[in-house]
Amino acid sequence: MKKTAIIGFGCAGYHALRAMRENGYEGEIHVYADVSHPPANPMLTTYYVAGRIPYEGMFPFGSLADLVREYPATLHMDTAVSRLDTSNRRVILSDKTKEDYDQILIATGARAVSPALGKGGGNRRFVMRTAQDAQRLKKLLDEDNVSSAVVVGASMVGIKVVELLYDRGISVILTDLAPRMFPLACMEETAQEIRLDLERRGIVTMLGSGVDKVEEYEQGIFTYLTDGRVLESDLLVLCMGTRANVELVANTHIIRKEPVKVNRGIVADTHMQTTIPGIYAAGDCCEGLNIQTGTTALIGLWANAAEQGRVAGINLADGSAAYDGSLPSNITHYFDVDFVGVGDPDIPGQRHVFHNSTGTYALTEQEGRISCINLLGSYRSSGMLRQALMKIIAGKDPEFGPDRWGLLLASGVPEEFLKLMGGLL
Repeated sequence: MKKTAIIGFGCAGYHALRAMRENGYEGEIHVYADVSHPPANPMLTTYYVAGRIPYEGMFPFGSLADLVREYPATLHMDTAVSRLDTSNRRVILSDKTKEDYDQILIATGARAVSPALGKGGGNRRFVMRTAQDAQRLKKLLDEDNVSSAVVVGASMVGIKVVELLYDRGISVILTDLAPRMFPLACMEETAQEIRLDLERRGIVTMLGSGVDKVEEYEQGIFTYLTDGRVLESDLLVLCMGTRANVELVANTHIIRKEPVKVNRGIVADTHMQTTIPGIYAAGDCCEGLNIQTGTTALIGLWANAAEQGRVAGINLADGSAAYDGSLPSNITHYFDVDFVGVGDPDIPGQRHVFHNSTGTYALTEQEGRISCINLLGSYRSSGMLRQALMKIIAGKDPEFGPDRWGLLLASGVPEEFLKLMGGLL
């Protein structure tokens, strides 16, 4: 009987466990996680801090007891895996315990970037990624008299933190080294619209300037920017992106001969298997296929982690499944605005921007092919347009039949935009 280890229990780990059991795997499954709570959705942490959902709302798959009742496994919570012996398929725990397995899934996720920026104990310095991060920030906001804040990071997480602080009546400054909002997802035109909207609400934006150092004191914190400005506030929230948790396998060659290949993330093939047979990877720690570039890349999306975990689980259960790949895709709701970005905004090409009462519609096309779309305000059409762009990039027909065309027009999408989307192939 096979014995499987799943290291990490977030979105990818959960979907792998579920897929294994639903595809007839009857062997042992041991799950290792360095936290005590069920799989959490990082994007729900801001909703918890804002008071929109209860603490349990951050855990979309239910309690640990519910999970193992439906998908039997041995859970090792609050248990860190320190090393991986790739040749012997053995995990080595932080207490030096060694466990042998027939196959292993690495689903260790990613962590918030939190550079060492200066002195201070960290009581007024926060990141926003985990349930613990959310609890810590909420506690301070509920118990302290916070009137001012600096948020570093013009990202999807950063703007949600800005929103929850603003809704509490806190004066907010948003800063980032990047010159525009949502730099990995936004074209210049839509980025400027987002920035102007924030400033109309009284939120100060200081883009194009990074953080040089931080000095923290009992009653406040000073943030020194690279352009020489100094910002004084009651708290600082760093939303500077994430870093894949690859340390578990990054130095495996010092244990045995064969290393797992690691770039920015753990490299996996379309079956989610790493360069070592029997060792799989999925989720935010893992590089999967970017269908826009044809290369592997980190694409830190919840849906992406779910699909990679599902594919890995099927293959771990001796089934056959392949991960078709994805591309950068971001959907977020902030204040009363919906933003959708699909594709790489920095790929050069001709920009087309349309405005109407339902929102802003922008796309980039070059030599008859679309490389990126941005939508502001049109949540009803976002799903269909995202699917169409995925098909276009894959060289397929976007399938704008009469019914879909009519639905999109009825939702407010400009006809000229649809013609560019549907008429390029």
